[in-house]
Amino acid sequence: MKKYFITGLLVLVPLVITVWVFMLVINTMDNLLPQALRPEAWFGLHIPGMGLLLTLALVLLTGVFAANFLGQQLIEMWESLLARIPVVKSIYGGVKQVSDTVFATDGKAFRKAVLVRFPHNDAWTIAFVTGEPGGEVAQHLPAGCVNVYVPTTPNPTSGYFLIVEKRHLIELDIKVDAALKYVLSMGSVAPSH
Repeated sequence: MKKYFITGLLVLVPLVITVWVFMLVINTMDNLLPQALRPEAWFGLHIPGMGLLLTLALVLLTGVFAANFLGQQLIEMWESLLARIPVVKSIYGGVKQVSDTVFATDGKAFRKAVLVRFPHNDAWTIAFVTGEPGGEVAQHLPAGCVNVYVPTTPNPTSGYFLIVEKRHLIELDIKVDAALKYVLSMGSVAPSH
């Protein structure tokens, strides 16, 4: 009896959590829509997922617009305006730098999983290379250092930023998503070799 119960849990728990997260995302996106754009205002009934579809369409249309010459000119004017507003400048500039680094197709951030000694020399953890030190920081470090991000478990959006010499890292021959899954599962889902 106990064996069947545990087997049932192993099948149902991932399914229920996946559906729950999916519905949470859909409901959040639906609630982000302004009242005038919600299906209730148009048709008089709630259509789950419409917010997600409209958000995806908005992102796609923004990308199409931003990829052409006129769009690029308008974006430059917009960013120039934002750069003149004291508090907005620092927030927007920081978020823009991070998103440009993370989402750039030619960038090196989060493209490589490594092992690093953390939180002490007798322990190892998975980290992700995010680039190389720059500016004044680089002037005070030995040659061959890299920036790494050590995600925490089970919430990888929080973590630690470290600057480590490359010689103290072990590069892993696994995909970043497999390494992240290993971290999220607290080591119970090992990446295939």
